[in-house]
Amino acid sequence: MNKILWIGWAVLSLVSCRPGEIPKSEKAFEYPDILNITYTPDHSKGGKGWYTDCGAWMGFTLPEAEKFTNGFCGPFDLDNRRWISRSLVQVGYVENGKIITPDMFHPDSLVYFPGQLYMESSIATISIRQRLFFTDKNHALLLCQSDEEIDWFFEGSIWGEDYKNEVINQSLVIYLPRGEVAAVTFEKDAEIMLTSSVYKASFSKLARHHIAVFSFFNKQEELQQGLEKAEALLGQSQHLQEQHAQRWNTYLERILRTDMPASYNQIAVKAMVTLLSNWRSSKGDLLHDGMVPSHAVGYFVGFWAWDTWKQAVATVRFEPELAKNQIRSMFDYQDEAGMIADCIYSDKRENNYRDSKPPLAAWSVYEVFRETADTAFVREMYPKLLKYYRWWFSYRDHNGNGICEFGSTDGTEEAAKWESGMDNAVRFDEAKMVKNREGAWSFNQESVDLNAYLSYEHRLLKQMAALVGERFEEPDRTENLKTYFFDEEKGYFFDKVLEGDFVRVEGPEGWTPLWTEIATSEQAGRVMKILADTNKFSTYIPFPTLAADHPKFLPGGYWRGPIWLDQVYFGISGIRKYGYHRQADYYTDQVFTRLKGLSGKAPIHENYDTHDGSVLKAPHFSWSAAHLLMLYWEYGRK
Repeated sequence: MNKILWIGWAVLSLVSCRPGEIPKSEKAFEYPDILNITYTPDHSKGGKGWYTDCGAWMGFTLPEAEKFTNGFCGPFDLDNRRWISRSLVQVGYVENGKIITPDMFHPDSLVYFPGQLYMESSIATISIRQRLFFTDKNHALLLCQSDEEIDWFFEGSIWGEDYKNEVINQSLVIYLPRGEVAAVTFEKDAEIMLTSSVYKASFSKLARHHIAVFSFFNKQEELQQGLEKAEALLGQSQHLQEQHAQRWNTYLERILRTDMPASYNQIAVKAMVTLLSNWRSSKGDLLHDGMVPSHAVGYFVGFWAWDTWKQAVATVRFEPELAKNQIRSMFDYQDEAGMIADCIYSDKRENNYRDSKPPLAAWSVYEVFRETADTAFVREMYPKLLKYYRWWFSYRDHNGNGICEFGSTDGTEEAAKWESGMDNAVRFDEAKMVKNREGAWSFNQESVDLNAYLSYEHRLLKQMAALVGERFEEPDRTENLKTYFFDEEKGYFFDKVLEGDFVRVEGPEGWTPLWTEIATSEQAGRVMKILADTNKFSTYIPFPTLAADHPKFLPGGYWRGPIWLDQVYFGISGIRKYGYHRQADYYTDQVFTRLKGLSGKAPIHENYDTHDGSVLKAPHFSWSAAHLLMLYWEYGRK
């Protein structure tokens, strides 16, 4: 029997303990080891990616075979970036008075399926199967099974010296220093012995299976009700497994196409898993669920505006309410003037109002509507979107000509570059700050991508106004933009210095007018010639963030050359909109087949090297995953 099929059968055997019952198939078993998250921690810090789901703030990994522990590693506190335990629930048993400790077992199978972890371990004639999956944002269900009745025990140690631990009824409870609480709840016949930071849970009779529930709460006030729910979950394992299987089957059905190569399907599943792994539920001053850019790095534990708009467009296909809540999370902190913050955190004192981010919020809301037909959501968001749209012209139009600039609230070039989303782009090397009004500064440079986005937002706002019965009377500046930013001599779109000449740096901003469809067909044809130039943008991985023949091009230079998949998507989708379907598919094929690790177990990264496709910067990156899904869905479309 094929090993993976056999593992899938073994996992399915955990779905029901009733003999003879045939469980429903889970599509997730077709995608084993979609990502490599094997990691056995040696201390409370470190890690490279976790299994997490449902917006939980805790994560787990598979143990490394070379550093095996007979239990899933964790939980890991994703906000405070600490391992609560190396492996809080390790499995052992007693046979004829002999204690078979967890470290005596050998790993037979360690698999990360979409939405769940699975392991099988053995010693002598005894084999134990374990399965872990989340039931909601606070709880994860652990199922353990053996083919024989054995005298089970669970044990583990708690790593935090500043944690406080106690046993409450059938639960081991761990109080974290910032107010969060972790717990593991065992079945009613468990006897839990706790000595300082080490515990052991034993049971009164032999059994073939046991169930436990991991829990994580953001504040102590949630503990009592949360533990009561954990106890209830222990008696609902069959229903919970069926519910979990249905949820993930639905996810996969919603994203996958039947006409795509298996390798491309694999990429799509990995992208979806990446997005769901970065889902975080509301916590503290984060008032709605949202998505972090990457759960794998500590500096991304918050929600970013530009990321959110892109992530929501992909997420709505398979988890519509999460898409809506992502958008709401950013508008929770829209200020009185209409500005959307760059990024927000569970402690709102850390929110960054030094700058905003490029305006794609209306695109995000409109794509949610297109997928869900939820006019109530459009009605909820429309006045906020309109206020944000108007903010740009009130606070980022230095000379009042109806054409905007990126800028900042504190007058710094650093924040203005952040506002562009392209933190160190070459096009801003010579830009200077000019003051518009109190708390509002601009670059002395009008950006083509910003104004192309605003034109697109105008078009979508007009459509949404009609949907909800509102009048929309904002001036349409599109016709002016077509000629204003287009350099007839070079055949490309460029930024412009205020009251001055073009900033002739060939970058992704130049193809944004194709994606927003403000370019004429003739302009698109001339831009396409530059994009097809192998010395500029038709590189090994297409559409770098700076033309490869520019003297300042750096393959590892963040926004000065590397591949960013959002800009790749805007480029490919843009040329597709102007009829270059064959070329769009050709470039998509290059992305899907040449980015290193994309078709294997490696995570999706923040950006990539233009010339060889090697990975750069943060792994498990949300907007990269989102745009891979968009490329997948648009492939072959006309």
